[in-house]
Amino acid sequence: MTESLYNISGFIFVAGVIWGIKLMSSPKTAEKGIFLSSICTLGAIVTTLLYNEIITVFHLWPPVVIAVATGYILAVKVTMIQMPQFVALLNGIGGGSSALVSLVVILDHFPTMSLFNQSAAALGYIAGWITLSGSLVAAAKLNRKLKQEPLVLKRHTALSMLLLVSSVIAAVLLLTGPESLTRCLLFIAGGTAFCFGILFTLRIGGADMPITISLLNSLSGIAAAIAGLALRDFLLVAVGGVVGASGFVLTQLMCSAMNKKIWSILTGKTRLLSAGAGESVSPVRERDADDLAGIIRKAQKVVIVPGYGMAVAQAQEKVKDLSEALLEAGKEVKFAIHPVAGRMPGHMNVLLAEVDIDYERLFEMEEINPELSETDLVIVIGANDVVNPAANTAEGTPIYGMPVLEVEKAGHIIICNKDTKPGYSGVDNPLYTRENVTLLLGDAAETVVRLTALLK
Repeated sequence: MTESLYNISGFIFVAGVIWGIKLMSSPKTAEKGIFLSSICTLGAIVTTLLYNEIITVFHLWPPVVIAVATGYILAVKVTMIQMPQFVALLNGIGGGSSALVSLVVILDHFPTMSLFNQSAAALGYIAGWITLSGSLVAAAKLNRKLKQEPLVLKRHTALSMLLLVSSVIAAVLLLTGPESLTRCLLFIAGGTAFCFGILFTLRIGGADMPITISLLNSLSGIAAAIAGLALRDFLLVAVGGVVGASGFVLTQLMCSAMNKKIWSILTGKTRLLSAGAGESVSPVRERDADDLAGIIRKAQKVVIVPGYGMAVAQAQEKVKDLSEALLEAGKEVKFAIHPVAGRMPGHMNVLLAEVDIDYERLFEMEEINPELSETDLVIVIGANDVVNPAANTAEGTPIYGMPVLEVEKAGHIIICNKDTKPGYSGVDNPLYTRENVTLLLGDAAETVVRLTALLK
């Protein structure tokens, strides 16, 4: 394959990936977008193998087959509740791959490369290791292998900066120092970058993980693009650039949704409150079945607010049953989706689409908030911080200033949460003390069924 044909093919495949991403922005065309992007990615891989004349290298294919089989098995077995940590792990794999590509380039071609390509290889090497270690820590936090709370070591900032500066200095010496020190400097640059990624992610709390995942996704793309520059490979640069740009845009959108500055998150200035703060709120109000049934029957306009607790309880099927029972009773039913209701962007939307809830009934926060004051009944299912009105008043807390769903304006609120303890932010929710609030505490998969039964 000639270089011109390779570049033209690469341009077509990259354009196809971008178009696929555009199609994914609508639930009606998302499936087509995923298929198109997948086919174009496969085409880009095959084209790269053909251009480099390695498609017939036998020992290349056994690991490819193993990788494809592993990816397929994981994709089938991983549940939606595990998807955030799976995405974080995939980000790490992408970063590690870029680091390895840069490493091979440095070991095989470094002395004969231009200063620009040498610099790109060194930078891609560092960025790849940071992405790998940071993503592994994020995945461990999301999977509760590590504590959700920010872990801040003594002189954490100074130590992080020391590691980052050491990595950069080692990379600079790699460019200017003798060839005999190459392997030693590679070890120092990679090791310090890896440790920096760990410290960087450890200080970020679980409540900020949606933003962290988006940022690491962007960094994995940037690392790939830089590695592509070192290889002078247009296709790798373009694909990495698409991933990096989309991840960065998503990070900015998530920061806006939470009204937070990215720098505050990265430096650990947005933290959970101390463990055990506000173990519960009193009084806890529950109503008997007849009273609750009467409230539901009188309501004509109903808004359902799903949250991470619904995902943990795997209650989305039960929520669908509830929404259908409300619709059959002649009520107007809408779903209110907060941008960070799940552990990653779009988490709630996918969970609800998974059980065939009509996407036309899903409304983003900006759309639904103006309607909540005219809503008869809001049913909160496993959500806490995203409906906490303390975000407007509790200065100095992690959620202060964060836009929330204004459910307190509704005529009545039914909360199906496991308990009355604070959410990830550690901030007490004053909703639990309101007169117009009814609590159905316990596992959402059970309490939602109890609620649905009242309509029969």
